[in-house]
Amino acid sequence: MKCHLCGGELKRVVTQLPFKISDSSIVIIKNMPVFQCDRCIEYSIEDSVMEKIDHILSRVDDTSELEIVRYAA
Repeated sequence: MKCHLCGGELKRVVTQLPFKISDSSIVIIKNMPVFQCDRCIEYSIEDSVMEKIDHILSRVDDTSELEIVRYAA
């Protein structure tokens, strides 16, 4: 798969990404599978992974300032 920004190759990696769920709350999801470009910082998330992330984020306490959650396949 090619990067839509630079044309580099997207490779499957496991990474940590932050998600801002409110003005004062951030959730970091650890060990999340994404496709990341080998030339630039662009990444792509598969639909099935994004569905799971949506489910994870819906269960997070949005009153906490920072929460770290492990992505489990």
